[in-house]
Amino acid sequence: MLGPRERAVWTTLAVVLVAASVAAWWTAERWTPLAGPWARQTWRTITRPSPPPGHARASASAQPAKAGASASAPAAPPRKCVQGSRTVYTDQPCPPGSQERPLDPALSVLPQ
Repeated sequence: MLGPRERAVWTTLAVVLVAASVAAWWTAERWTPLAGPWARQTWRTITRPSPPPGHARASASAQPAKAGASASAPAAPPRKCVQGSRTVYTDQPCPPGSQERPLDPALSVLPQ
């Protein structure tokens, strides 16, 4: 059984926790837009960490060579080209006036 002082501490802690939860809910429209991008980036970092330095991409090493395939040059790595608000994914050099940005490590297949 808890003593009166312990009971008071736990009750105070519970009241502060409930008050903080209510305040967070009440002001969520103010802080949610600011915390949203941070939370998404943190979730992406936790669930899809980038490969260690010096290691080949998993997508390139996971594709086995086809039997009887010609010994052509390997496909160029995909590139992300950003020009204003437009983003283009390609395996060619970025067009003039666009900037090449790093790809998300989870991206391994580009549409035709």
